[in-house]
Amino acid sequence: MSGFELIPAIDLLGGRCVRLSQGRYEEATVYGEDPAAVAAGFARHAIRRLHVVDLDGARSGQPGNAWAVGRILARCPGIAVQLGGGLRSLAAVEAVFEAGVERAVLGTAALRDPALVREAAARHPGRIAVGIDARAGRVAVQGWTETSEAGAVELARRFEDAGVAALVYTDIARDGVLSGPNLEAALELAAAVAIPVILSGGIASLEDLVRAAALSDRGLAGAIVGRALYTGAVDLGRALERLACS
Repeated sequence: MSGFELIPAIDLLGGRCVRLSQGRYEEATVYGEDPAAVAAGFARHAIRRLHVVDLDGARSGQPGNAWAVGRILARCPGIAVQLGGGLRSLAAVEAVFEAGVERAVLGTAALRDPALVREAAARHPGRIAVGIDARAGRVAVQGWTETSEAGAVELARRFEDAGVAALVYTDIARDGVLSGPNLEAALELAAAVAIPVILSGGIASLEDLVRAAALSDRGLAGAIVGRALYTGAVDLGRALERLACS
């Protein structure tokens, strides 16, 4: 399981570190006024990567927390940051790479502008991920405020030959509610394409992580953990030790 990544999540809304419940902005819980300090706390552990989401950008279509992202990057040298939210042009992708972001996650653009994803992946091999956020199996975009008719597997297959580094799959119904991840849907996605799948949404316990990591040979490359870390349901240090020993 050494290749399986546990990736702490930091969601940015109005410059603060928050968690949403099933994507509802009106139900944001603030977990930190200083996201960079939160990130630095995670970086004290042996993590490889941080998952950062600009929620303002996801909803508006334009990056809205660049200064907060910059502070996170400054406080966490040596930690790869993957960033999503509002990246809907090549210029926006180039800007975050110039700032020091290691991987860009394109979600809404993957559905509405697949040519952008392909061009970005060609220009930046290994640095573009596709975010697939699903509500009842259908892809949601625009900060999860709109649900399309496209299925998650259908969207994933469109990028099989695009050279993207990973798929970040979120079951919106599980996100932020500590109900356990939708492993079945993630495995369905992993079976449909050769692209590594990173699971997001619903991780509630160390046991959830162990179960996910046991599926790494079936295409699950990692799991993003948010609220469970903030509430203490998952202890980051202990979880990393357990995964390393499994």
